[in-house]
Amino acid sequence: MASNRLAGKVALVTGGGRGIGRSLCLQLAAEGARVVVNDLDREPAEAVANEIAQAGGESLAVPGNVAGPGFAEAFVARALERFGDAHVVVNNAGYIWNSPIHRMTDEQWDAMQDVHLKAPFRVLRAFHAAVAPRIAEESAAGLYIHRKVVNVSSVSATSGAAGQANYASAKAGLFGLTRSLAKEWGRLRINVNCVAFGLIETRLTQEIAGETAVTIEGERRRVGLTASMLAALREEIPLGRAGRPEEAAGGILLLCLPEADYITGQILRIDGGLAG
Repeated sequence: MASNRLAGKVALVTGGGRGIGRSLCLQLAAEGARVVVNDLDREPAEAVANEIAQAGGESLAVPGNVAGPGFAEAFVARALERFGDAHVVVNNAGYIWNSPIHRMTDEQWDAMQDVHLKAPFRVLRAFHAAVAPRIAEESAAGLYIHRKVVNVSSVSATSGAAGQANYASAKAGLFGLTRSLAKEWGRLRINVNCVAFGLIETRLTQEIAGETAVTIEGERRRVGLTASMLAALREEIPLGRAGRPEEAAGGILLLCLPEADYITGQILRIDGGLAG
């Protein structure tokens, strides 16, 4: 049962319109946070914002491509214009575009770096610029408020994955970003952590089929995993199944709560015990 542990806080979630992101937005709102929901497409972002409003919460939909120029600054600015502050940032948006390296194009490589590493960097840079003056005012007034950042990575970054050199490399980059900012921002009481997901039931991890695709700036890109890859992953999970989106979101939520105020610079695997 929700306990309003995030009452008065403003949470920004990229990729919040579907799957893990949607579950997280609903969980954050149930804890009392006002939630800024981003998704690549307007419809799912607005649907989640409306779902939160219907449950009595406050939310704002900010659709857009996280890798697009100017997105990060606009995303954070919209949050401050509507709610006046920002306390939680979750860099969740992303997709996979697999290929063995001998067939991988520069476009495939760059796309994964842009959405999984450059976009979080830009969002966090904009977040710091927005909240640093507020943190200074809070400190001068004797207020010590923890803010939380959670970057979403993957066990592909910890263990590697055939066909995912681009994705795994970008997700591994989030480990360095997380640990570096944990050191930079500790004095600001901004906790920076990372989760590494295993096999979670989302549209990006369903079996590849003809219609399994995302549309990025008008271009359809196939996503999903092969049947053999899915079978191998399931075989290696000690809990015997893939995780559900709400379970994955619950792991992120843990790092956003006051109980996690002394946890920073950590990589939390949420993978059902999947072997490294």
